[in-house]
Amino acid sequence: MRDKKKKKKKAHRPSSQTHLPIAELKDGVVVLKDGTLRAVLMTSSINFALKSEDEQNAIISSYVGFLNSIDFSIQIVVQSRKLRIKPYLDKLNKTEREQPNELLRIQIADYRAFVQELVDIGQIMTKRYYVVISYDPISNKRKSYWARLKEVAKPALTLRLKDERFQKRRQDLEVRVRHAESGLANVGLQTVRLDTQALIELYYSTYNPDIAFAEPAGDMNEQDVENI
Repeated sequence: MRDKKKKKKKAHRPSSQTHLPIAELKDGVVVLKDGTLRAVLMTSSINFALKSEDEQNAIISSYVGFLNSIDFSIQIVVQSRKLRIKPYLDKLNKTEREQPNELLRIQIADYRAFVQELVDIGQIMTKRYYVVISYDPISNKRKSYWARLKEVAKPALTLRLKDERFQKRRQDLEVRVRHAESGLANVGLQTVRLDTQALIELYYSTYNPDIAFAEPAGDMNEQDVENI
């Protein structure tokens, strides 16, 4: 009897997913459990120190103008990760095996060993820059108090059950995304909107940095991502 009770207790233990703020990833949009939406832009960087004084002033002016033009919250995230060199080394290894010229094969092997040693010794890091754009439907003043209260109580359930409402909110979010893309372009930054697969990989590596380095997230079509 005790063993059965223990098994039941284990079966009812909440998974780690219940502690995450994410309710759903859908159509390139992050739906949080509080009912708010997020879109993520990956941006390029600017070597500010190499710019002339006039160029630096122009960049600062454009950035200030962008911040003053938005009436919604954004989050700027910088992630540093150890360089994942294994796919490149595997490609070199394949090229080495298929190379008919013995001299070139030896040179490829030496180069592969050099790159591997360089990464192991230097711990080379990569940096990626993201801009997270938020949309809070609950702050919509046109809704009644009880309608907003209902969404606070079960926001994720409401979004899943009523796709039409989700699509409307997504359209409002898209307006903000286009505004942010335009403003960042004026600063001199290139942006890429993360789709659902890219979002899965981003959050997977964010919450599991060590595991993600050795085992990257697979294709979303091969996974159950209804609830993240």
